[in-house]
Amino acid sequence: MRLGALEAGGTKMVMGIADENMNILRNTTCSTRLPVETMQDIIAFFAKEPIDALGIASFGPVNLDPASETYGSITNSPKLAWRNFPMLKTLSEALNVPIVIDTDVNAAALAEATMGAAKGLRDCIYFTVGTGIGAGLLS
Repeated sequence: MRLGALEAGGTKMVMGIADENMNILRNTTCSTRLPVETMQDIIAFFAKEPIDALGIASFGPVNLDPASETYGSITNSPKLAWRNFPMLKTLSEALNVPIVIDTDVNAAALAEATMGAAKGLRDCIYFTVGTGIGAGLLS
């Protein structure tokens, strides 16, 4: 099984492919530009080496309500070109694989709780200060 990962950041996108044992097989980055240009780079990367599923950790805010018609869209971002951009829909249509999406800070909190500094703890909060400011909480 080949698992794709996309860390969609405010200044750069990090794409990777790993096997089922989480061994990184390939990774690359591209600058975060206008949505259409950036998505072309992401889709091209995953088209070269097909994947079985994709996980997205995105800058936000992101609509995380699966019942919403705009689920997986970036909402009121300070990056004006990305406002209301349907990231999940765009990648789903292009890649035709199962995809999950969450915010970058929620994904980072989950990673720390399962594989990192918070492994084994009952509660975890992850703060980030970068292009934006955010927090992910697991309790």
